[in-house]
This record gives sequence, structure tokens and C-alpha cells, in this order.
Amino acid sequence: MSEGARQGAAHAGGLGDQVEGYLLWQATIAVAEERAQAFVEPMEWLTTSQRADVEQRYVADSLHHAQRDLERVAARCRSLRGEYERRYRELRLRCVGWAVGFSACLASVTAATLSLIR
Repeated sequence: MSEGARQGAAHAGGLGDQVEGYLLWQATIAVAEERAQAFVEPMEWLTTSQRADVEQRYVADSLHHAQRDLERVAARCRSLRGEYERRYRELRLRCVGWAVGFSACLASVTAATLSLIR
């Protein structure tokens, strides 16, 4: 794959991630608003402006906690990705080492066998 094609695929993947993130956040907002409305519903003594204020504060608090949770999950994902990439590189080097060693052994056995035949 050419460098331009790789960059295009990475950009398309990044755009897809952004759209997915946007949709996830919009769903989080909708859930927070529904929960806020359910929270203030039994509070009949609140005035309309007080009800709106409580709902707004509830939504803001919910979104604040959701953002912190998402940031914590994203940080953990980045950490795991780094660990997995490092582990993959180590395993790949080990496999290449085994392949080179096996090839060298096979070449020496083949050379020894051919020298015995001659």
C-alpha cells in the first residue's frame, strides 16, 4: 500500500472515529436529559424555573462524569495499545530469530548431507 493510500485510510478511519464519538456523545446527552427529567418529576413543589435549573445542573454533572469516564477509558485504551504493540514487536523478532536459526540449521544439515554423498 502506498504512503498516500495509507494516509487516506488513516484519515477515513479517523473521520469514522470522530463521527462515532459524536454520536456516542449525543446519545450520552440524551440519556442525561432523560434521567434529569425523571429525577425532577416527583418534585412537584419546584417552580418551572427551579425545575429547569435542577435539570440543567443534573445534566451538566452527568456529562462531566461521563467525560471523565470516557477520558479514563481512552487513556487505558492507549496504554493497552502501546503494550500490545510492544509485545507484538517482541514476538515478531523472536519468530524471525527462530526462522533464521532454523534456516541456518537446515542449511548446515543439508550441506553436511551433500558433502557425505559426494
